[in-house]
Amino acid sequence: MALSKFKPASFDLTNNYAFTGTTTGVTDTNQLVLIKTLTASSSDDLTFVNGASSVVLDATYKTYLFKFINIHPGTDNVAFTFNGRDGGSSYDATKTTTVFEAGHDEAESYSATLAYDGDADIAQGTGFMRLARGVSSDNDHGVNGELFLFSPSSTTFVKHFQARTSANDRNNFEYDSYTAGYFNVTAAIDAIQFKFASGNIGSGTIKLYGIL
Repeated sequence: MALSKFKPASFDLTNNYAFTGTTTGVTDTNQLVLIKTLTASSSDDLTFVNGASSVVLDATYKTYLFKFINIHPGTDNVAFTFNGRDGGSSYDATKTTTVFEAGHDEAESYSATLAYDGDADIAQGTGFMRLARGVSSDNDHGVNGELFLFSPSSTTFVKHFQARTSANDRNNFEYDSYTAGYFNVTAAIDAIQFKFASGNIGSGTIKLYGIL
């Protein structure tokens, strides 16, 4: 049996690859594909929805990733939230969730914390889910992070999600928030909306990627 030979400089191994057994050598198996970018400017919300001009959250990808970049509230001390649409026009998909957070303030006047937050979770509710708490509207404050959504187009399984955010609250606390849960519906989740609990999104960007 003849051996296939590759020149070391002929392909990039900096990402995760799988050998294909073909003459091309390797295939990228962990590629992020940018689908859509939304940028806020005193916006009520940022909504990723299917439509003629853009196709998002369909069966093209099994995993979707939202990236939050400097999401700045127009109002002080407000939660950054999201919800899903499972048909129709309302963002009110039934969900069960859990949250835990680590926090520390700039002045070290409080002990650092790490705790489950029972006030933030949802048990078979339809309301918007909190991703970051009490976000400050100071000019240099905001939310950064990411949210993964798994198989939103499935009509068999519940749709799991998990998120992690870094945010500044009104008391100059840094909060590292972990959120997980599932949309407990058999209908497909065909759109996702992000907003603050009150006021608008003063500025910031959310990018949506599909993961191959």
